[in-house]
Amino acid sequence: QVQLVESGGGLVQPGGSLRLSCAASGFTFSAYIMHWYRRAPGKERELVATITTAGSGTNYLDSVKGRFTISRDNAKNTVYLQMNSLKPEDTAVYYCKTRYRFVDYWGQGTQVTVSS
Repeated sequence: QVQLVESGGGLVQPGGSLRLSCAASGFTFSAYIMHWYRRAPGKERELVATITTAGSGTNYLDSVKGRFTISRDNAKNTVYLQMNSLKPEDTAVYYCKTRYRFVDYWGQGTQVTVSS
């Protein structure tokens, strides 16, 4: 079955960096677009970044452009989110997601807290 497992979250000071990972299994990872979403306390879930199957195309939420980078390693079935210059407003639970055979699959999420 499809499984997505995020890791790499934690507590970081403003201006710091984190790298999130999402390990995928149960489907042909290289054939599917991958996404990172986040849900901040009291807010709706929002799409943070998207990457195409070969990694040649990416798209970002305006507020993270220039600070976050999505990438993937199809040999390792893993998608990453490199987050630099973190701000308190980036505090959220971060999820990876894919749509496989018309069904959305989500990981369990990883908490990112940006605070001094």
